[in-house]
Amino acid sequence: MEELLRPEVPRSELRRDPLRGSWSLYAPHRQARTFLPSDAEDPLSPARAGGALTEIPFTDFEIAVFENRFPSLGGGQEVPRSPFAASAANGQCEVVVYTPEPSGSLATIDQARRVLLVETLIDRYRLLHEAGAAYVMPFENRGREVGVTLAHPHGQIYAFDTIPAPQAHSMRAFASGFDLLAEHASWRGAFDVVQEGGLVSFCPPFGRFPYETWIMPQTPCPGPWALDREGVEALAFHLGDVTRRLDQLFGMPMPFMMGFQAAPREAEGPFQFTVQFYPMLRDAGRLKYLAGVEQFTGVFTVDVVPEMAAQKLRAL
Repeated sequence: MEELLRPEVPRSELRRDPLRGSWSLYAPHRQARTFLPSDAEDPLSPARAGGALTEIPFTDFEIAVFENRFPSLGGGQEVPRSPFAASAANGQCEVVVYTPEPSGSLATIDQARRVLLVETLIDRYRLLHEAGAAYVMPFENRGREVGVTLAHPHGQIYAFDTIPAPQAHSMRAFASGFDLLAEHASWRGAFDVVQEGGLVSFCPPFGRFPYETWIMPQTPCPGPWALDREGVEALAFHLGDVTRRLDQLFGMPMPFMMGFQAAPREAEGPFQFTVQFYPMLRDAGRLKYLAGVEQFTGVFTVDVVPEMAAQKLRAL
């Protein structure tokens, strides 16, 4: 077996802001993580004889999943914490590499590989839930504009030992009777981009980012593990289709944050699964910055009306 890069010892802790009632995760060991390496030093490439060390001990692969070498969440290790820590930041962080090729995206890898990616994420959901994770979130940060330090096509999975506040709020909303499917039906297609295979992509009327786009099954579904074969293939299609449309919008790869929003492990009652894309360009060459009002109040200002965003994406 090829020699691999060694993982860092996580020294993560949680601290609570008593004025906001929010939590922040401090992980100083992540300062040493790999930053924009050349293709020859890409740690997400397959193992190369005589080449730089890599994370993957195979000369080729289809999908690779492994623990993050610089995790934000620790595995319960007893490490010194500051007197300001409320607790250790426990959980698990994984990296999901889509392809052995050093470049590409969800739009350019083929449908078969996207299907395999969805199946892989479903497998990780099941295993991490069985291991006790309270909330599991696969996600992708794409583009230097959102701080990506490795260009190789990949995503991540965070498995939290508690349910983060936004997802806990969503769980309470669904449990209290909010019906996202009925809400979507009431929009009468005005915000839809594409319907395919029992899933729909749409720009929600309450989106916070310009061209924010969601993917959702059109029947009750708590998470991707509840999809049938047609649903898995449709989700794979939509992941590629949304990425392609966002890239075509301004004729360049769209920087975005994308996250799977599925039910927490112990969610009681209904929960509607979505995949949410938060694009970071409001126009060609113009970034969407989170400025003072948004940072201090949490009230977003959006320059593109969602119904117009849906119309533009639908037309591509």
